[in-house]
Amino acid sequence: MRIRITFAKTEAMRYTGHLDLQRAWERTFRRARLPLAYSQGFHPQARLNLACALPLGFTSQCELLDAWLETSLQMNDILSALVRAAPPGIEITHLEEITERLPALQTQVTSAEFVVTLLDAFPDLADRLQKLTGSQSLPRVRRGKDYDLRPLIEGLVTLTPDEVGRQRFHLQLSAREAATGRPEEVLAELDIPLETTRIHRTALILQSS
Repeated sequence: MRIRITFAKTEAMRYTGHLDLQRAWERTFRRARLPLAYSQGFHPQARLNLACALPLGFTSQCELLDAWLETSLQMNDILSALVRAAPPGIEITHLEEITERLPALQTQVTSAEFVVTLLDAFPDLADRLQKLTGSQSLPRVRRGKDYDLRPLIEGLVTLTPDEVGRQRFHLQLSAREAATGRPEEVLAELDIPLETTRIHRTALILQSS
């Protein structure tokens, strides 16, 4: 039985890395006493697949996890057990059974959307965004390799300020294999220090969407 879980990663897990998050989910299934499936071999691994690694320090409302169970159970029973067992920082928002035939979750993600909130004021923010979106090319280097950031930016627009008046903008980036845009690289092009922001992932867009 293959299930897909949509969950929020909140402030309590903001500094939990990808591998630790995977382990937290394995512990959650154990606490929930659900029959999580494991791979075969000398070092069995829990059959858990997260859609897309979330950078350290980011929060999210749209994380996706595929999990395989050894036996079929009622969805309401699975949901209730997981909600009770989930640690602080993980909030389950949706659960569904999906077909075993679907490809690996990681290969289905095409784009990711973020809301970037600025902790410091940038009076010329609109000009910075316009200059960036108007650029034909944004050459950068990642891990010693040259690449162009511009085609990886699929959307970049200002939003109304948050409840305390802080500036915000919406960012949509490509999240395909070998074509992944990173919010911190966009911030670098905007000359906005990462530590002066809060970044929240709001959507993962899949091929099936």
